[in-house]
Amino acid sequence: MKTAVEELTPTRVKLTVEVPFEELGESMKAAYKKVAQQVRVPGFRPGKVPARIIEQRFGRAVVLEETLNDAVPKLYGQAVDESDIFPVSQPDIEVTKIEDGQQVEFTAEVDIRPNFDLPDYQGIEVTVSTAEVSDADIDAQLDSLRQRFATLTGVERPARKGDYVVMDLAASIDGKNIEEQQASEVSYEVGAGSVLQGLDAALEGMSAGEEKVFTSELVGGQNAGEEAQITVSVKSVKEKVLPELDDDFAQLASEFDTLEELRESLRGQVRRNKIVQQVMEARDKALDALLEQIDIPLPDSALKTEIDARKHNLEHQIADSGLSRDAFFRLYQTTEEERFQEFEQTAAKALKTGFVLDKIVKQEDLGVSEQELTNFVVRRAMELGVAPNTLAQHLADNDQLTLAMVEIVRDKAKTVLGDAAKVVDENGNEVDLKAIYAEINPPAEGESAEAPSEEQATDKPAE
Repeated sequence: MKTAVEELTPTRVKLTVEVPFEELGESMKAAYKKVAQQVRVPGFRPGKVPARIIEQRFGRAVVLEETLNDAVPKLYGQAVDESDIFPVSQPDIEVTKIEDGQQVEFTAEVDIRPNFDLPDYQGIEVTVSTAEVSDADIDAQLDSLRQRFATLTGVERPARKGDYVVMDLAASIDGKNIEEQQASEVSYEVGAGSVLQGLDAALEGMSAGEEKVFTSELVGGQNAGEEAQITVSVKSVKEKVLPELDDDFAQLASEFDTLEELRESLRGQVRRNKIVQQVMEARDKALDALLEQIDIPLPDSALKTEIDARKHNLEHQIADSGLSRDAFFRLYQTTEEERFQEFEQTAAKALKTGFVLDKIVKQEDLGVSEQELTNFVVRRAMELGVAPNTLAQHLADNDQLTLAMVEIVRDKAKTVLGDAAKVVDENGNEVDLKAIYAEINPPAEGESAEAPSEEQATDKPAE
């Protein structure tokens, strides 16, 4: 087999492949066998029709077509391997010459990963957040903890922002009740930002036993997008009462006996979160700094695939929300046009990032061990709430183990970038990532500290 590569653009090539006919032998045998199974010839059992009879009755062209259907995809793959290109799209294949008994020629146009050189990433300077822990940080953690242990107490006053109300809701259009829009005994925090426009404004100032009617656009159901008269009836008003910040609270919310002990524990957790954040920022900012130094042409088909995948996920999100399209975008305080523009930017960056990280993987000769793949599956299974064996089988059955391995080695490449960077915090202090690794994952005696993966680093400690 002989292959010639013609560069059509920096991201698209044309392969011209010439194959001597004798190299089609196995595919030719498979073709005769397949055709023999499909045809019916008197005097012969299915699958037992001789090759010469097939050619006499149905013609040589039928066999050649089946031969090429079997051989060309394999030959294309072989040509790709020998040409050292990396396709990122399905090829457009055309058989251009068939000389029976002599040779076959075909062309394949395909989008490829562009060639580019990596700048030296040793010593890239990045600035990350400080890891200093302030009293305000601890107070914020304590406030969050108090919110979790807050109680609701009924009040004899009008509702205000932050209160919880129990209410009934009804909707009507032109005096006709919309049954699917009726709801009873709904608990709601006033000011939480309902997709039902006007609800928060209506509730503020209402007391238990009061009813109010306002006009709003329905956000779900068969009448989504239509104007309706909304009737809200408040059944009760409750305010959130936070527990006192004392030793009793420390004993209620933790395993500690005193508030001071709880504060010290939270201080350690906050510090860990901050140094982990420094690791993540160092990797991300080193990658961003590298990306800014490289101009990489992006294959149109690959970029379109990335964008289409994001649009597809968005459609699923809208459908699953049960909201009208307008209400969905209003809930997330954006528009469809803004989201699509965001997709174009994030898709382009994701594609470029993948190319760069894969280049580092190759340059640094990074790989994935069986233990690393096992650890990845176990962590992902815990996130999804399934058994690791079940997830592993699912990945294997759906040809997704390769994608998992790509994710692992790309994470390693980001670690290489972070470790190669010169990292300082916002106060100008040098940040030693190796020392952070040792603090997060204390090494066994005689071993060096292991850099945490992105998933490990973002795992928060149990409170």
